[in-house]
Amino acid sequence: MLLLHNIGLLATCRADGGQGEINGIRDAAMVWDEGRILWTGPESELPANHATAERRDARGRLVIPGLVDCHTHLAFAGWRADEFARRIAGESYLHIARSGGGILSTVRATRDAAEDALMSRAAGFLEQMTALGVTTVECKSGYGLDRETELRLLGVYRALARRGPARIVATYLGAHVVPPEYRDRRRAYVELVLSLIPEIAAAGLARCCDVFVEEAAFSTDEAHEVLSTAMAAGLLAKLHADQLSDGGGAALAAAIGAISADHLEHASAAGIAAMAAAGTVAVSLPLATLYLAQRPMPARAFIEADVPVAVATDFNPGSAPSWHLPLALTLACTLQRMTPAEALKGATLYAARALGLDQRIGSLEPGKAADFAVIDAPDVNHWLYHFRPNACVRTVIGGRTVWRAA
Repeated sequence: MLLLHNIGLLATCRADGGQGEINGIRDAAMVWDEGRILWTGPESELPANHATAERRDARGRLVIPGLVDCHTHLAFAGWRADEFARRIAGESYLHIARSGGGILSTVRATRDAAEDALMSRAAGFLEQMTALGVTTVECKSGYGLDRETELRLLGVYRALARRGPARIVATYLGAHVVPPEYRDRRRAYVELVLSLIPEIAAAGLARCCDVFVEEAAFSTDEAHEVLSTAMAAGLLAKLHADQLSDGGGAALAAAIGAISADHLEHASAAGIAAMAAAGTVAVSLPLATLYLAQRPMPARAFIEADVPVAVATDFNPGSAPSWHLPLALTLACTLQRMTPAEALKGATLYAARALGLDQRIGSLEPGKAADFAVIDAPDVNHWLYHFRPNACVRTVIGGRTVWRAA
């Protein structure tokens, strides 16, 4: 049994209180054993039966639930720095994609990459994410767009999950875009995506299924078919929705019972209301907003409609080439006018909810996994206001310290 004491502020991030309530406890302590939290509260109220636990000193720092990055494209080959310069010069994301760049550029590189190379690269990214206090990462396929490479990417994620220490949630994103070899046989590609779902589900290669709903990707009808098939096979439904235009993705996510809709920069008022009624989580991706110089996702409109807003990185080689979730949280504050507390709740409990894992992770309360980070800051406001390369000094997953600052 272990005891973390001398906690300046313990942000428990429980469900009660809504987006802006992180349920902070000043001068706190936390006890865990065998990877599970046993008790949290003011240190002055520590129960006698926990007082003899082996002690760890937080030195008056902020302690938060382990961060949950609920939207990444972790395994890929190559980078796309040339597109960064082209967008700055005035080319649009869609124009670059139509000229053979964008997602298809990464698909070509990823198809040519060996599994061990993809594995090594993704593992390196994960190590750096863990050092930032990230303990759970959702990882999408979608850079294969053929049977062999999609299964290879999902196999990488399975291997990473077994290797640990980060918790991995794999998502099948075969419906990312239509690959060039199917350009004139669009229906045949949709059939390929559909045919892989039962195999992936039966093998336990993914927990979720995602579809990119956009003019240059898939229609709402195609997304409905893919996600209905996925849900029937036992996978959770997620959508890339309303990123570049209002394509009805938010409304579809609500109608189909998707666990989350992500991006949502152009979501309509009707789509927001539908998501509120359905209980669908809105996932904000402010790094993509920054890199694409888009108008930000209207986080305040979602919050005021009682839609839970998660915050993630969208880490990928094109539109969000950074795994720095704390930076995404600061951008959620500056670009989307979320408070620091709202942003933190969005990268902990609500991000866990966007993966269907909020009963196990995402908050610091008895019975949940002892996943947490110790942050060198007095409180959440100071942490996200004073941006640093890394303010995390310790990351703990399942009660075990997996990273510590020098």
